[in-house]
Amino acid sequence: MRARAPASSANLGPGFDALAVALALYVEVTVEPADHLSVTTTGEGADLPTDANHLAARVAVEAAGHANLAISVHSDIPVGRGLGSSAALAVAAAAAAGGDPLGAGIAIDGHPENAAASALGGLVCAATVHGEPVAHRLPLDPHLAFVVVVPDRQLPTKQAREALPASLPHADAAFNLGRMGLLVAGLADHRLLVSAATEDRLHQRYRGPLFPEADPIMSGLLAAGALAACWSGAGPSILGICTAGAASRVAEAGAKLLAEWGLAGQVRQLAPDHQGVVVTPA
Repeated sequence: MRARAPASSANLGPGFDALAVALALYVEVTVEPADHLSVTTTGEGADLPTDANHLAARVAVEAAGHANLAISVHSDIPVGRGLGSSAALAVAAAAAAGGDPLGAGIAIDGHPENAAASALGGLVCAATVHGEPVAHRLPLDPHLAFVVVVPDRQLPTKQAREALPASLPHADAAFNLGRMGLLVAGLADHRLLVSAATEDRLHQRYRGPLFPEADPIMSGLLAAGALAACWSGAGPSILGICTAGAASRVAEAGAKLLAEWGLAGQVRQLAPDHQGVVVTPA
């Protein structure tokens, strides 16, 4: 079977480990019966070792219950850039091998929002309740588009999480709850989306030293017409949320910002993905 899963941008500012949106940037995995395990890869992540330790192999073997598989992977999702590449790959590999896409994605990530977006598509909220994942789609205004500024610099999620404090003031938690309410309302109706909706006190400020250019890039995207801006997942990619009509202008600004700060990278102008993982015959 062949399965395609979208990238995702998680957190969206205040929705730490709870909100994510699926983006039209994909990984495709094909799994077929074979005499022995083989893995071939193209695109992003093609430089990773193609042996039994490859993420797609581990997930597919677990899902199929045996290792007699020929697995091929093609990905357009940059690795280690805060776009949910691992969750998307796990979701696609599990689906192609006949397993549980959402469960596989969560097992790899350790938290549910990226996997939920890749599995379900659209804007999702996700949580673990009594040990079980619960994920639901939320309304997403069709007028919205997303611009992702992707520096040519990896920031492993483990390193980004290690930058977070063990505890936070009550006031900061309350601040994020209020901002997340504004964000959910604004994503459902772009006319309600204000730049303050993606403000955050739980993770972005603590990860700032890992990517000091983040704040000026976010400010530049807002100045160019983005309705809101935030880190994409654990970064270092920066997400601009804008109307479809303003997306080209915001993307041009993103490219200029990379150049101004002397950063190699790319800017992606992306629509949301509304399908999630899609399985077809190989």
